[in-house]
Amino acid sequence: MRLSALPVRSALSAPSLLSVLPVLAVVVLLGLPVTPGGSATPADAASGLVVLCALVRAVRGARRPLTRTAAVLFGLPVVGVAVAATGALTTSDALAGLARYLQVFVLVPVAVLLLVRDRRGARLVLWSLVGLALWQGAIGVHQNLTETGALYQGADIRAVGTFGPSDVMGMATVVAFGVVAATGLALGTRARRERLVAAGCALALLVPLALSFSRGAWIATAFACGAQLLLVGVRRAATVFAAAAAAAVVLVGGLGLGAATLQERLTSVTHVTDAPDQSVVDRYTMWAAAGEMWRGHPLTGVGLKAFPAHRDGHASLALSSGSDTAGAGQAFRRQPLLSPHNMYLLLLSEQGMLGLLAFAGSWLALLVIALRRLRRGGRAVRDCALPACGLLLWQLVNFLYADIGGPSTILAGVCLGLAAWWALAPDRATAPTTAGTR
Repeated sequence: MRLSALPVRSALSAPSLLSVLPVLAVVVLLGLPVTPGGSATPADAASGLVVLCALVRAVRGARRPLTRTAAVLFGLPVVGVAVAATGALTTSDALAGLARYLQVFVLVPVAVLLLVRDRRGARLVLWSLVGLALWQGAIGVHQNLTETGALYQGADIRAVGTFGPSDVMGMATVVAFGVVAATGLALGTRARRERLVAAGCALALLVPLALSFSRGAWIATAFACGAQLLLVGVRRAATVFAAAAAAAVVLVGGLGLGAATLQERLTSVTHVTDAPDQSVVDRYTMWAAAGEMWRGHPLTGVGLKAFPAHRDGHASLALSSGSDTAGAGQAFRRQPLLSPHNMYLLLLSEQGMLGLLAFAGSWLALLVIALRRLRRGGRAVRDCALPACGLLLWQLVNFLYADIGGPSTILAGVCLGLAAWWALAPDRATAPTTAGTR
């Protein structure tokens, strides 16, 4: 009797695991070295496979692939970006911008929503994010210890993983996703061994996250992990906060892992108005320029990918010509500042109030639905619900300090898709495994 039940369980689980293999391919391919100056990456190509597989499944299915709510939430950004594309300076800018926005914020998330069939598939994608973070984080720590990373304050100590100095936020983004996913799994998983492994991964990933020197990633990670902890209870939150603080003291204070540099970087988070460095000045200047662009074109913005063309006409003289990048196997180069490094201001300046409301309104509605479902599901669904909500929260907070750009951007689409799966998938897909399926 017991032997005859095994093939049944295998038959039930195999399709759900095979379905997410294209999504896993995107995550795995982000572990490969990035070609300097390249536009498309193997992960981008794999994202096309993800969309194709989801399309095949939708065509083969006998029912409507998306609910009405999902169609509205992912249809709104299509309208916003399509209107903005009509105002682009060139046809190539319109097509390139339209393709990128649709890829990251519509096609890939919808494909992930369709391909993740159940909680087994969702957990597999979450653990793949943790695995990628561990890989990139290990490379980043090695870069810091051997001074083979990206240039930072005159030394090649900035951990950038395989993304190189031209995408200094790449490794920070990947590692932060890993921290948030591992934290959610540790808090929500009932299996003791899996919970301990997830907690250990989350603590270990704090080291490369710190060595990325990315203030925006630090803030977003602290916010997302703190929110996950509070969702499971104040007492557990206090315990985990204490453990994380103790680990930080040991790793940074006791072992001296970049203590002086980290202290300076942490201090700059709360003292940016006293003596800001040039990167902070540039960011604030571009934020102001984005606001000026919006005031000149309040409804539809200046057009897709038009921020660089309008930047100098709206920015003050405090803006530098670019940022210095070097190290991690690449020669010194001056990288131009082509965006405001704030997704909401980028939307506002290039797509106007229409684009901002379409995108941000869709994300906020998705977050509300996901949190309501988490509260309704209780402890039994936390293993997938907490990481999904945490990843979406991280992205929304990080968008205050970053925008789309670089190879790691495709992960935003994957994480948005996981959040969409949790919020919008049928109840049978998100329900915990019952005794009847064993």
